[in-house]
Amino acid sequence: MKKFSMLFFVCLSILISTIIAQNKSSQIDELLQKYFEYNRLNGSVLVADKGEVILEKGYGTANREFNIPNSADTKFRIGSISKQFTAAIILQLVEEGKINLQGKITDYLPEYRKDTGEKITIHQLLNHTSGIISYTNLPNVWADSLRLPYEKDYFIEHFHSGDLEFEPGEKFVYNNTGYYLLAAIAEEVTGESFGDLLQTRLLDKAGMTNSGSEDDEFVISNAASGYLKRGPKFQKDPYMYMLNVMGAGHMYSTVGDLYKWDRALYTEKILSAEMKEKMFTPRLSNYGYGWLIQNMPGRDSTDSTIIHTHTGGINGFNTLEIRFPEEDRFLAVFTNTPGASLLEIALNIDKILNDKEYTFPKKPIGDHIYTVIMEDGIERAIETYNLLKKEETELFDFSEPELNTLGYSLLNEKMYDEAIEIFKLNIQEYPASANVYDSLGEAYMLKGENDKAIEFYTKSIEINPANENGKRMLKKLGVELTEDEVTVDPVVLQSYAGEYKLVEGFVFTVREEDGHLLVKATNQAEFEVFPLNETKFFYKVVDAQIEFNKNEEGVVESLTLFQNNQVMRAEKIKPENK
Repeated sequence: MKKFSMLFFVCLSILISTIIAQNKSSQIDELLQKYFEYNRLNGSVLVADKGEVILEKGYGTANREFNIPNSADTKFRIGSISKQFTAAIILQLVEEGKINLQGKITDYLPEYRKDTGEKITIHQLLNHTSGIISYTNLPNVWADSLRLPYEKDYFIEHFHSGDLEFEPGEKFVYNNTGYYLLAAIAEEVTGESFGDLLQTRLLDKAGMTNSGSEDDEFVISNAASGYLKRGPKFQKDPYMYMLNVMGAGHMYSTVGDLYKWDRALYTEKILSAEMKEKMFTPRLSNYGYGWLIQNMPGRDSTDSTIIHTHTGGINGFNTLEIRFPEEDRFLAVFTNTPGASLLEIALNIDKILNDKEYTFPKKPIGDHIYTVIMEDGIERAIETYNLLKKEETELFDFSEPELNTLGYSLLNEKMYDEAIEIFKLNIQEYPASANVYDSLGEAYMLKGENDKAIEFYTKSIEINPANENGKRMLKKLGVELTEDEVTVDPVVLQSYAGEYKLVEGFVFTVREEDGHLLVKATNQAEFEVFPLNETKFFYKVVDAQIEFNKNEEGVVESLTLFQNNQVMRAEKIKPENK
């Protein structure tokens, strides 16, 4: 009887767990259907928890010409998610003694230019601190050069060997060139093609039968096509020669295959424990080797957890993966049409899994305003926007990316005047954002009004001195940048030292060292911040600023964080320990 009772309760427990998982699946599917209804999701999604796949499904269309639907098995270009696979191959070669993380580029590519190649280490290529200008930031690369089939040696010499933007190791600047060079180095030390290395060293071992390195020689079955969005309309994305993004964004996969990769990383099939520790150790900007390591956004201190994550974006495709190693959870969202807020989708799914309140998406205001522009002109469109902003805030999404995306859709159609008016409207809505001024500067530059372009790029850099794109554009426009260094007395810096509580469980620890101000947030790396004036400082590794607030007696009582159009105050809870 005891055995029967025990068996009964075990079966009951399994039944309850199954019902709960089914309910979660239904909730997630209902949420994703609403995103699809509003043209904010067109792709495939996989959600797994504790080793069980809760949802694996396609939404929308893989090929619009032939009306082929997306499914769980549709293959997508995964863009920069490819970088973690490149990093894994490099770490395997490190363990085999064929590559040294402190080795230099010229140790493995002897033809590479010596003045820079002898400075830059494999480690710096892996974590985006090399200082090489990323080839995807060069003029006309996306529009022209990436379509052409270059030989590897020529491509390295002409596109991956530019002057340094900063000294290696000095700061983090995301860089596609670094990962192309890593792939070339892997080929050089093994004598094998990178596609073969990927297949034999990683994909075969992980059982990833629906993934690979894309080139033009073979047809990929069940592959999605990538599309651009023009308001509510769609346009096929232009051709790209995929070997030009080898190592940095060359792969295709399915959400199911990426989950197999997640499973394999819990074992030592791919990497030893020592090499995985190197891969998942956060460095500058919380980037490891091919992964971003950070706290899961959207959670409070009671359920905070570390995640391993990366996004990808390449010609019509946008992708996101999140691993939750402490919770054995995994999310993958792949799309072949712009317009999806992948992080927003992931945050809502995470809330469903945690039985927290979540929000359904709103209609994209950008699509609606695009239609009004085409039918009634820009003046009527702006009037409509302002009216809806007053009356329909619960129905439409009025976030900064909506108008920014609309503006770029208009730029792509060479509707420069209309794009300029939309970017101006976005400045009116989000005057504290550096990005909105940068976008308007680009619109004026494309129109040929360089004086105006200089004005708004300059304003963007004033708001965010770490805006490297704005600096490059100003140089392109003939502006010689002179950075006037602001210095703050170390005694003043010392007065800022201490701990500041943003929310329960999240604290900024500030300290002064040799005339420099260093800030460490809970569970994040420590970074130096640089003065804009005596009280306001900026990060070079991320688009954020902090300002120290004093009371009437001149005593520092709080700091204010400015990031992502949010203004957040953190109270000083304790001075620096002496």
